[in-house]
Amino acid sequence: MGNDTKFDNRLIEDRIFEKTGMLIEALPFMRRYSDQTLVIKFGGHAMGEADYVNAFAADIALLDQVGARPVVVHGGGPQIGEMLKKLEIESNFIDGLRVTDKATVSVVEMVLAGGINKALVAAIAVAGGRAVGISGKDGGLIQARKLMAVSKSDDDAARGAIDLGYVGEPAHIDTRLIEALNAARLIPVVAPIGVGAAGETFNINADTCAGAIAAALGATRMLMLTDVPGVLDHDGNLLTELRISEAEALIRDGTVSGGMIPKVETCINAVLGGAEAAVIMDGRVPHALLVELFTEHGIGTLIKAD
Repeated sequence: MGNDTKFDNRLIEDRIFEKTGMLIEALPFMRRYSDQTLVIKFGGHAMGEADYVNAFAADIALLDQVGARPVVVHGGGPQIGEMLKKLEIESNFIDGLRVTDKATVSVVEMVLAGGINKALVAAIAVAGGRAVGISGKDGGLIQARKLMAVSKSDDDAARGAIDLGYVGEPAHIDTRLIEALNAARLIPVVAPIGVGAAGETFNINADTCAGAIAAALGATRMLMLTDVPGVLDHDGNLLTELRISEAEALIRDGTVSGGMIPKVETCINAVLGGAEAAVIMDGRVPHALLVELFTEHGIGTLIKAD
Protein backbone atom coordinates (compact mmCIF):
# COMPACT_ATOMS: atom_id res chain seq x y z
CA MET A 1 0.00 0.00 0.00
CA GLY A 2 2.86 2.34 0.83
CA ASN A 3 4.40 1.99 -2.65
CA ASP A 4 0.99 2.45 -4.27
CA THR A 5 0.48 5.67 -2.30
CA LYS A 6 3.89 7.00 -3.40
CA PHE A 7 3.08 6.11 -7.00
CA ASP A 8 -0.28 7.92 -6.79
CA ASN A 9 1.41 10.97 -5.26
CA ARG A 10 3.95 11.05 -8.09
CA LEU A 11 1.13 10.94 -10.65
CA ILE A 12 -0.60 13.83 -8.90
CA GLU A 13 2.65 15.82 -8.78
CA ASP A 14 3.33 15.12 -12.48
CA ARG A 15 -0.13 16.40 -13.39
CA ILE A 16 0.35 19.52 -11.27
CA PHE A 17 3.70 20.23 -12.92
CA GLU A 18 2.16 19.63 -16.37
CA LYS A 19 -0.64 22.09 -15.68
CA THR A 20 1.82 24.60 -14.25
CA GLY A 21 3.92 24.29 -17.41
CA MET A 22 0.86 24.96 -19.54
CA LEU A 23 0.07 28.10 -17.54
CA ILE A 24 3.64 29.34 -17.88
CA GLU A 25 3.51 28.73 -21.65
CA ALA A 26 0.19 30.59 -21.89
CA LEU A 27 1.24 33.63 -19.83
CA PRO A 28 3.05 35.62 -22.56
CA PHE A 29 0.15 34.99 -24.94
CA MET A 30 -2.30 36.21 -22.32
CA ARG A 31 -0.25 39.40 -22.08
CA ARG A 32 -0.18 39.59 -25.89
CA TYR A 33 -3.97 39.60 -26.20
CA SER A 34 -4.79 41.67 -23.12
CA ASP A 35 -6.96 44.64 -24.16
CA GLN A 36 -6.96 43.40 -27.77
CA THR A 37 -10.12 42.91 -29.84
CA LEU A 38 -10.80 39.35 -30.97
CA VAL A 39 -13.73 38.75 -33.33
CA ILE A 40 -14.85 35.13 -33.14
CA LYS A 41 -17.26 33.54 -35.61
CA PHE A 42 -19.02 30.56 -34.05
CA GLY A 43 -20.92 28.30 -36.40
CA GLY A 44 -21.13 24.93 -38.06
CA HIS A 45 -22.54 21.75 -36.59
CA ALA A 46 -20.71 22.39 -33.29
CA MET A 47 -23.44 24.92 -32.48
CA GLY A 48 -25.95 22.08 -32.19
CA GLU A 49 -23.96 20.17 -29.55
CA ALA A 50 -24.36 21.30 -25.94
CA ASP A 51 -20.84 20.17 -24.95
CA TYR A 52 -19.24 22.22 -27.72
CA VAL A 53 -21.37 25.26 -26.92
CA ASN A 54 -20.48 25.08 -23.22
CA ALA A 55 -16.76 24.65 -23.98
CA PHE A 56 -16.91 27.61 -26.36
CA ALA A 57 -18.72 29.73 -23.76
CA ALA A 58 -16.07 28.86 -21.17
CA ASP A 59 -13.34 29.93 -23.61
CA ILE A 60 -15.07 33.27 -24.22
CA ALA A 61 -15.50 33.89 -20.49
CA LEU A 62 -11.83 33.11 -19.87
CA LEU A 63 -10.68 35.40 -22.70
CA ASP A 64 -12.69 38.20 -21.10
CA GLN A 65 -11.28 37.51 -17.65
CA VAL A 66 -7.65 37.62 -18.84
CA GLY A 67 -8.28 41.06 -20.36
CA ALA A 68 -9.04 40.36 -24.02
CA ARG A 69 -12.04 41.94 -25.72
CA PRO A 70 -13.96 39.14 -27.46
CA VAL A 71 -16.75 39.89 -29.93
CA VAL A 72 -18.82 36.85 -30.93
CA VAL A 73 -20.63 36.57 -34.26
CA HIS A 74 -22.74 33.43 -34.70
CA GLY A 75 -24.45 31.59 -37.52
CA GLY A 76 -27.37 29.19 -37.40
CA GLY A 77 -28.13 27.68 -40.80
CA PRO A 78 -29.14 24.21 -39.56
CA GLN A 79 -31.40 25.67 -36.85
CA ILE A 80 -33.07 27.96 -39.41
CA GLY A 81 -33.72 24.99 -41.67
CA GLU A 82 -35.26 23.03 -38.80
CA MET A 83 -37.59 25.88 -37.82
CA LEU A 84 -38.72 26.46 -41.42
CA LYS A 85 -39.53 22.77 -41.66
CA LYS A 86 -41.55 22.86 -38.43
CA LEU A 87 -43.50 25.87 -39.69
CA GLU A 88 -43.98 24.16 -43.06
CA ILE A 89 -42.33 27.03 -44.92
CA GLU A 90 -40.69 25.67 -48.03
CA SER A 91 -37.02 26.51 -48.58
CA ASN A 92 -36.13 27.23 -52.18
CA PHE A 93 -32.53 27.09 -53.32
CA ILE A 94 -30.88 28.36 -56.49
CA ASP A 95 -27.37 27.06 -57.12
CA GLY A 96 -27.18 26.12 -53.44
CA LEU A 97 -28.27 29.55 -52.19
CA ARG A 98 -31.43 29.94 -50.09
CA VAL A 99 -34.01 32.33 -51.53
CA THR A 100 -35.24 34.41 -48.59
CA ASP A 101 -38.73 35.90 -48.94
CA LYS A 102 -40.55 37.96 -46.29
CA ALA A 103 -41.87 34.91 -44.45
CA THR A 104 -38.46 33.26 -44.44
CA VAL A 105 -36.53 36.33 -43.28
CA SER A 106 -38.93 36.70 -40.33
CA VAL A 107 -38.10 33.15 -39.26
CA VAL A 108 -34.38 33.77 -39.84
CA GLU A 109 -34.47 36.82 -37.56
CA MET A 110 -36.48 34.95 -34.91
CA VAL A 111 -34.04 32.02 -34.84
CA LEU A 112 -30.81 34.01 -35.06
CA ALA A 113 -31.58 37.09 -32.94
CA GLY A 114 -33.88 35.17 -30.61
CA GLY A 115 -33.20 31.54 -29.82
CA ILE A 116 -29.57 31.08 -30.82
CA ASN A 117 -28.34 34.49 -29.69
CA LYS A 118 -29.89 34.33 -26.24
CA ALA A 119 -28.81 30.71 -25.72
CA LEU A 120 -25.18 31.74 -26.35
CA VAL A 121 -25.52 34.71 -24.00
CA ALA A 122 -26.90 32.39 -21.31
CA ALA A 123 -24.09 29.84 -21.81
CA ILE A 124 -21.46 32.58 -21.44
CA ALA A 125 -23.19 33.80 -18.27
CA VAL A 126 -23.11 30.29 -16.79
CA ALA A 127 -19.38 30.16 -17.60
CA GLY A 128 -18.79 33.40 -15.66
CA GLY A 129 -18.87 35.99 -18.46
CA ARG A 130 -21.16 38.97 -18.94
CA ALA A 131 -22.52 39.01 -22.49
CA VAL A 132 -25.11 41.10 -24.30
CA GLY A 133 -27.00 39.69 -27.27
CA ILE A 134 -27.56 42.07 -30.18
CA SER A 135 -28.26 41.88 -33.88
CA GLY A 136 -26.82 44.01 -36.65
CA LYS A 137 -30.00 46.10 -36.53
CA ASP A 138 -29.20 47.38 -33.04
CA GLY A 139 -27.54 50.79 -33.00
CA GLY A 140 -27.25 50.67 -36.79
CA LEU A 141 -24.40 48.21 -36.35
CA ILE A 142 -24.72 46.54 -39.76
CA GLN A 143 -26.06 48.69 -42.57
CA ALA A 144 -26.78 46.23 -45.36
CA ARG A 145 -27.45 46.17 -49.08
CA LYS A 146 -29.15 43.55 -51.19
CA LEU A 147 -26.89 40.72 -52.37
CA MET A 148 -27.35 39.58 -55.95
CA ALA A 149 -25.85 36.20 -56.83
CA VAL A 150 -24.71 35.04 -60.25
CA SER A 151 -26.11 31.81 -61.66
CA LYS A 152 -23.58 28.99 -62.07
CA SER A 153 -25.45 27.46 -65.02
CA ASP A 154 -23.33 26.18 -67.89
CA ASP A 155 -25.98 27.50 -70.27
CA ASP A 156 -24.96 31.02 -71.31
CA ALA A 157 -28.61 31.93 -71.91
CA ALA A 158 -29.56 30.85 -68.37
CA ARG A 159 -26.60 32.51 -66.67
CA GLY A 160 -27.32 35.84 -65.01
CA ALA A 161 -28.13 37.68 -61.79
CA ILE A 162 -30.25 35.84 -59.21
CA ASP A 163 -32.59 37.72 -56.88
CA LEU A 164 -32.23 35.95 -53.51
CA GLY A 165 -34.80 38.15 -51.81
CA TYR A 166 -33.83 39.44 -48.37
CA VAL A 167 -30.24 38.20 -48.46
CA GLY A 168 -27.75 40.98 -47.94
CA GLU A 169 -24.13 41.92 -47.39
CA PRO A 170 -22.59 44.57 -45.14
CA ALA A 171 -22.44 48.00 -46.72
CA HIS A 172 -21.17 49.77 -43.59
CA ILE A 173 -20.29 48.74 -40.04
CA ASP A 174 -20.94 51.29 -37.29
CA THR A 175 -18.70 50.08 -34.45
CA ARG A 176 -19.93 52.47 -31.74
CA LEU A 177 -22.28 50.00 -30.05
CA ILE A 178 -19.64 47.26 -29.88
CA GLU A 179 -17.05 49.72 -28.59
CA ALA A 180 -19.45 50.94 -25.90
CA LEU A 181 -20.15 47.38 -24.76
CA ASN A 182 -16.45 46.55 -24.71
CA ALA A 183 -15.71 49.71 -22.72
CA ALA A 184 -18.23 48.48 -20.12
CA ARG A 185 -16.45 45.09 -20.07
CA LEU A 186 -19.46 43.41 -21.67
CA ILE A 187 -19.13 40.75 -24.38
CA PRO A 188 -21.11 41.52 -27.57
CA VAL A 189 -22.80 38.47 -29.13
CA VAL A 190 -23.94 39.46 -32.62
CA ALA A 191 -26.65 37.85 -34.76
CA PRO A 192 -25.86 38.41 -38.48
CA ILE A 193 -28.95 40.43 -39.37
CA GLY A 194 -28.58 43.78 -41.11
CA VAL A 195 -30.87 46.71 -41.86
CA GLY A 196 -31.32 48.21 -45.31
CA ALA A 197 -31.62 51.86 -46.30
CA ALA A 198 -35.43 51.59 -46.23
CA GLY A 199 -35.46 49.74 -42.91
CA GLU A 200 -35.84 46.28 -44.43
CA THR A 201 -34.29 43.25 -42.75
CA PHE A 202 -31.48 41.34 -44.46
CA ASN A 203 -30.05 37.94 -43.63
CA ILE A 204 -26.24 38.06 -43.90
CA ASN A 205 -23.76 35.20 -44.09
CA ALA A 206 -22.16 34.91 -40.63
CA ASP A 207 -18.63 34.50 -42.01
CA THR A 208 -19.00 37.65 -44.11
CA CYS A 209 -20.48 39.49 -41.16
CA ALA A 210 -17.61 38.52 -38.83
CA GLY A 211 -15.02 39.52 -41.42
CA ALA A 212 -16.60 42.94 -41.94
CA ILE A 213 -16.85 43.59 -38.18
CA ALA A 214 -13.23 42.48 -37.64
CA ALA A 215 -12.04 44.82 -40.38
CA ALA A 216 -14.04 47.78 -39.05
CA LEU A 217 -12.77 47.24 -35.50
CA GLY A 218 -9.16 46.70 -36.62
CA ALA A 219 -9.26 43.45 -34.65
CA THR A 220 -6.03 41.75 -33.63
CA ARG A 221 -7.56 38.44 -34.71
CA MET A 222 -10.61 37.27 -36.61
CA LEU A 223 -11.11 33.62 -35.62
CA MET A 224 -13.44 31.57 -37.81
CA LEU A 225 -14.61 28.40 -36.05
CA THR A 226 -15.76 25.90 -38.67
CA ASP A 227 -16.14 22.16 -39.32
CA VAL A 228 -12.68 21.86 -40.89
CA PRO A 229 -9.17 22.03 -39.35
CA GLY A 230 -8.07 24.87 -41.64
CA VAL A 231 -6.54 25.20 -45.10
CA LEU A 232 -5.06 21.93 -46.35
CA ASP A 233 -2.43 21.35 -49.04
CA HIS A 234 -2.81 18.83 -51.91
CA ASP A 235 -1.74 16.00 -49.58
CA GLY A 236 -4.27 16.90 -46.90
CA ASN A 237 -1.72 18.45 -44.54
CA LEU A 238 -2.67 21.53 -42.52
CA LEU A 239 -1.05 24.78 -43.65
CA THR A 240 -0.49 26.63 -40.39
CA GLU A 241 0.32 30.08 -41.82
CA LEU A 242 -0.30 31.82 -45.13
CA ARG A 243 0.34 35.28 -46.46
CA ILE A 244 -2.44 36.80 -48.55
CA SER A 245 -0.56 36.25 -51.81
CA GLU A 246 -0.05 32.58 -50.92
CA ALA A 247 -3.71 32.12 -50.05
CA GLU A 248 -4.76 33.73 -53.33
CA ALA A 249 -2.40 31.43 -55.25
CA LEU A 250 -3.97 28.38 -53.56
CA ILE A 251 -7.40 29.51 -54.77
CA ARG A 252 -6.11 30.01 -58.32
CA ASP A 253 -4.45 26.58 -58.54
CA GLY A 254 -7.46 24.76 -57.08
CA THR A 255 -5.87 23.70 -53.79
CA VAL A 256 -8.55 25.76 -52.05
CA SER A 257 -11.88 24.86 -53.63
CA GLY A 258 -15.61 24.60 -53.02
CA GLY A 259 -16.90 25.99 -49.75
CA MET A 260 -13.39 26.85 -48.53
CA ILE A 261 -13.02 29.58 -51.18
CA PRO A 262 -15.47 32.05 -49.56
CA LYS A 263 -14.00 31.33 -46.11
CA VAL A 264 -10.46 32.10 -47.28
CA GLU A 265 -11.67 35.14 -49.22
CA THR A 266 -13.46 36.41 -46.10
CA CYS A 267 -10.20 36.13 -44.14
CA ILE A 268 -8.28 37.92 -46.89
CA ASN A 269 -10.83 40.75 -46.99
CA ALA A 270 -10.79 41.07 -43.20
CA VAL A 271 -7.02 41.52 -43.19
CA LEU A 272 -7.05 43.88 -46.17
CA GLY A 273 -9.78 45.86 -44.40
CA GLY A 274 -7.82 46.40 -41.20
CA ALA A 275 -7.65 43.23 -39.10
CA GLU A 276 -4.15 42.13 -38.13
CA ALA A 277 -4.71 38.46 -39.03
CA ALA A 278 -7.47 35.89 -39.49
CA VAL A 279 -7.59 32.23 -38.55
CA ILE A 280 -9.64 29.33 -39.94
CA MET A 281 -9.89 26.56 -37.33
CA ASP A 282 -11.90 23.55 -36.23
CA GLY A 283 -14.54 24.63 -33.72
CA ARG A 284 -15.31 21.00 -32.86
CA VAL A 285 -12.01 20.67 -30.97
CA PRO A 286 -12.63 21.26 -27.24
CA HIS A 287 -11.28 24.67 -26.17
CA ALA A 288 -9.98 25.32 -29.69
CA LEU A 289 -9.82 29.07 -29.05
CA LEU A 290 -7.46 28.69 -26.11
CA VAL A 291 -5.22 26.27 -27.98
CA GLU A 292 -4.99 28.68 -30.93
CA LEU A 293 -4.38 31.82 -28.91
CA PHE A 294 -2.41 30.63 -25.88
CA THR A 295 -0.02 28.00 -27.27
CA GLU A 296 3.13 28.26 -29.36
CA HIS A 297 1.87 26.54 -32.52
CA GLY A 298 -1.88 27.12 -32.40
CA ILE A 299 -4.41 24.87 -34.09
CA GLY A 300 -5.64 26.33 -37.41
CA THR A 301 -4.49 28.29 -40.46
CA LEU A 302 -3.47 31.90 -39.86
CA ILE A 303 -3.76 34.31 -42.81
CA LYS A 304 -1.89 37.59 -42.63
CA ALA A 305 -0.72 40.43 -44.86
CA ASP A 306 2.28 40.08 -47.17
